[in-house]
Amino acid sequence: MENKFQFYNTLTRKVETIIPHEEGKIAMYTCGPTVYHYAHIGNLRSYIMEDVLEKALRYVGYDVKRVMNITDVGHLSSDADTGEDKMLKGAKREHKTVMEIAQFYTDAFFDDCKKLNIKTPDVVEPATNCIPEFIHMVEVLLEKGFAYVAGGNVYFDTSRLPDYYVFSSQSEKELLVGVRDDVEEDANKKNKNDFVLWFTKSKFEDQALKWESPWGVGYPGWHIECSCISMKHLGEYMDIHCGGVDNIFPHHTNEIAQSESYLGHKWCNYWFHVNHLNDKSGKMSKSKGDFLTVSLLQEKGYDPMVYRMFCLQSHYRKPLEFSYEVLDNMSAAYGKLVKKIAELGEDGAVNEQCFASYRERFSDALCNDMNTSMAITIVYDLLKEDTNDATKLALIKDFDRVLSLNLTTAQSKESQSVDAELEAYILAKIEERKEAKKAKDFAKADAIREELLAKGIAIKDTREGVVWSVQ
Repeated sequence: MENKFQFYNTLTRKVETIIPHEEGKIAMYTCGPTVYHYAHIGNLRSYIMEDVLEKALRYVGYDVKRVMNITDVGHLSSDADTGEDKMLKGAKREHKTVMEIAQFYTDAFFDDCKKLNIKTPDVVEPATNCIPEFIHMVEVLLEKGFAYVAGGNVYFDTSRLPDYYVFSSQSEKELLVGVRDDVEEDANKKNKNDFVLWFTKSKFEDQALKWESPWGVGYPGWHIECSCISMKHLGEYMDIHCGGVDNIFPHHTNEIAQSESYLGHKWCNYWFHVNHLNDKSGKMSKSKGDFLTVSLLQEKGYDPMVYRMFCLQSHYRKPLEFSYEVLDNMSAAYGKLVKKIAELGEDGAVNEQCFASYRERFSDALCNDMNTSMAITIVYDLLKEDTNDATKLALIKDFDRVLSLNLTTAQSKESQSVDAELEAYILAKIEERKEAKKAKDFAKADAIREELLAKGIAIKDTREGVVWSVQ
């Protein structure tokens, strides 16, 4: 197949054409969620763009196998392998076991993905399924002299590598500034950037999940799970590894260190990183307390497709600033777009020449470092094109295999879902809520919102009044 798909490779710091290890096939890995809380919309920006990457690769003809882990073993709250265990923190907060927490938030994550039309990867593997693989990798690293035991833990020895900082030309001192948490010095480490492969001792409260190992009862370090899970399902060579930019150091740096030391050869050629979603105060994160989820956006009356389109209108490598004002504008634009598409007829034959020309333009936009904004512009250009509706509709359906914005179904879903009786009920409830708010009975107003949401109707307060939509 003609190979022209390019994106920015973080490892080489330049836009490169993908040359997969096996012709026509792409082995792709995504860092999955740590399932101790709901995913916020900043997390989900990465998964949306990775979803588009996978679908775009399939669109241009590649056979893609995509693997994702689920971190259900406690992921430490610090990048330096110290701090509070996130899984244990979630379990305490909700008075559940760690595995109950993991299952609940795994399900919640995939519910959010479904709302955002994010395809489930071909393989999803929880870390707790792979303890023997983790132990084996640690044993091999010890045998090869890349790891050492100290204070009950097994550490990777970064001094054994000629170039540990593979993603950056920055000095060691500059990189240390990028570690997010103030951490206590670990006296067991030979070098300050060594990291834990297996814990039997740690500085925080007792871990809930533990396993027998040659070094005592303990649990794996965070970084090792992605290396082992990817090798289990993709083999010794991976083409594309995805994640957010906050994974670059130390997580992905450590993955490369341990994987290539274990394998004895280069592991992954292309690294795809998505930039942060920010609000006016900076990067969105769970640690701030209140954080935006897909469900919260729905409660406020936004179709999840509006958030997906918001992400696609920006380049994945640029920071994206969230505001409700921008989302309102995007909601209006999305509504107009799907309405215009819904007015297209299906009569007539598809103009093959026009179809091929537009498909090539769309493919070129995707192959040009995932220019999703241009891909959406092509949809608008098509609607203005002097060709018949059948051609336009066929192309939009084709494009939506990648964009996944429900472009041809959103309007019909809404019109079919609401009959006159339901519409009358909705309007009556909106009026009842308005009176409750006037009387300062906010509990009743919230209850009415929830009642409507349970029926699949989201309402949103705007300057022009209350608007409602089908979810």
